Amino acid sequence: MGTLMAPYLRAVRPRQWTKNLIVFAAPLFAFQLSPLTLLNASVAFVLFCCASSSFYLFNDLADVEADRQHPVKCKRPIAAGLIPIPTAIALAVFLIGIALIGGWLKAPGLGLAILAYALLQVAYNLILKHKVIVDVVAIAAGFVLRAYGGAAATRVVLSPWFLLCTAMLALFLGVEKRKAELRLMEVGVGKTRLVLHRYSHLLLSRMENTVTTSAFLAYALWSSGPKVGGATTPWMMLTLPFVLYGIFRYQLLSDPKEIARRNAEGDSIGGQTERPEEVLLRDRPLLATVIGWILTSFVILLLKRQGLIQ
Repeated sequence: MGTLMAPYLRAVRPRQWTKNLIVFAAPLFAFQLSPLTLLNASVAFVLFCCASSSFYLFNDLADVEADRQHPVKCKRPIAAGLIPIPTAIALAVFLIGIALIGGWLKAPGLGLAILAYALLQVAYNLILKHKVIVDVVAIAAGFVLRAYGGAAATRVVLSPWFLLCTAMLALFLGVEKRKAELRLMEVGVGKTRLVLHRYSHLLLSRMENTVTTSAFLAYALWSSGPKVGGATTPWMMLTLPFVLYGIFRYQLLSDPKEIARRNAEGDSIGGQTERPEEVLLRDRPLLATVIGWILTSFVILLLKRQGLIQ
């Protein structure tokens, strides 16, 4: 049974599901972490996983002939013939149907977020991914819609600073993704997206400087407390070092000299910044930073609930 299901599991790309964890961001940032809230956020997570997996299947179906001619992509389950095309179509339709119907039944706002995400994916794959700058904005919009969906599912009122911070961090990941893809294309081992010819390392570095500064400032303003419509306590400023280090760490992993050093040592993590989910799962300092942020936030929440801090 496991052997029969393995191609289907590979086709829906479970490693990509880490991107959908952002649905937990709204209740986490709002300090609303009751069992019911976490359950609702988990439902949103599952539904977004269904939606994203459906589009991975649709993309593989659209590219099946080209993938069969590719030395690596020919091993994908659909291209390799491990999953019949009619079955793949049915599975993709089933998953997006579950996501849309489940979202609307859970909360209209969640259903709207999933619908907008689905339309964005269609527009991105058909048009937007070929438009310079717009392609990066579309990638970021996908993360913002996930965050909004998590808020709608948990009925959390979003702070403007939270939305701005989410958008800037998502833009940062989008820029880093294009930087990595451009570098890989130049050495002849990456994707040959036509839009990459419109980018340069200098342009992407300037874009990176803008979004990283904006992201950190937005987070700093949010963490400074309720006086500016941010976090419920200014003690969240204690988490600023984790955010700053996380941004710097990701930039280090995308630096050409660091990539060359790691490749010489047989470590390819630095060469995977076009796949954020891989970096998060494999880079221990970055993963420790995320865990440190979560633990610090929980301690602050606990102390606030006990009345020990304001």
